[in-house]
Amino acid sequence: MNIKRYYHDRLPELLQGGKVLALYGPRRSGKTTLLKELVAGFAGKSFFGSGEDRAVQEVFTSNDINIIKSSFASYDLVVIDEAQAIPDVGLGLKLLVDHLPEVKVVASGSSSFELASHLGEPLTGRKRTMTLFPVSSMELADNFGNMVLRQRLEELLIYGSYPEILTTTGFADKAELLIELRDDYLFKDILALDQIRNARKLHDLLTMLALQIGKEVSVSELGGALGMSRLTVERYLDLLEKTFVIRKLTGFSRNLRKEISKTCRYYFYDNGILNAVINNFNLLKLRNDVGALWENFLFVERLKKQTYCRIHANNYFWRTYDQQEIDLVEEREGKLFGYEFKYSPKKVKTPTAWRNAYENAEYRVISPENFLEFVL
Repeated sequence: MNIKRYYHDRLPELLQGGKVLALYGPRRSGKTTLLKELVAGFAGKSFFGSGEDRAVQEVFTSNDINIIKSSFASYDLVVIDEAQAIPDVGLGLKLLVDHLPEVKVVASGSSSFELASHLGEPLTGRKRTMTLFPVSSMELADNFGNMVLRQRLEELLIYGSYPEILTTTGFADKAELLIELRDDYLFKDILALDQIRNARKLHDLLTMLALQIGKEVSVSELGGALGMSRLTVERYLDLLEKTFVIRKLTGFSRNLRKEISKTCRYYFYDNGILNAVINNFNLLKLRNDVGALWENFLFVERLKKQTYCRIHANNYFWRTYDQQEIDLVEEREGKLFGYEFKYSPKKVKTPTAWRNAYENAEYRVISPENFLEFVL
């Protein structure tokens, strides 16, 4: 099963001479495949190389204009995959786009932390960034139709939507691949970054987050339970965000006394990774965390939609001290949109405090019956 990605037809239009197109995204989310397809369909002469290739590294780290020009002047498109593996790659890319402005350049990386730190200052004003997530509901619907989303909804909630997972048929094989991805990506790649060394603490932190989906997380309480300082926990959480494992959501408040705004919630970028962290791939009928899986799924699918469709919104959760809450609040176009996620459809009234405080705000409950419009 081949899945055509959202950027497949759009990527060529985003290429621009004199600027680097930086493509971020989790490892194994499909970046390399997408870029190889770009090269295969490109009309001009193109070069595809890996930042882990020694010859490529030597050219970019030479900081020698003549070497860079002689190496790439004959190409119309230059693609460097895993560019973060090249030390100070930003400077080499700057020399390339400054002295060969007619050449279109793409650099990809599995960590916004790694690649952005290398591209930062040298490419100020010379880059455009895009993010490729695991396969979105939008992409699945575009490829196979809306009904497939309904048919495979339970599978998506349990095994997530990494391309390799979606194209693997057996559920046992899916679980095995997710555990491999968890161990290789989370506990090898991430531990190699930023001098993180304690695999057990990282695993315990992720497990605690996975068991608190949809609930406010206290960094101090996490630190106490893990025997870590608050600063260390914050550093781990920041790194996990920058490597596309988790996403933080803060509380919304217009300074009403009842509203909680100083805590945050965390969601996983993929339900399959969430379940791999807690080693639970049971069917939904055997689980007591279906509501949390549903909330995580909808939040991330909405995030994908916002990113791909360029819906500029500030995202929050909303809760009051007397337990009135809304799972997702979007602040966009000068309006507030509140969304409550319920896997088991039932009549839910608009929270009184929300209705009284924000008279013009919208409020909707998203269930399996009506989720297609929300994610598509």
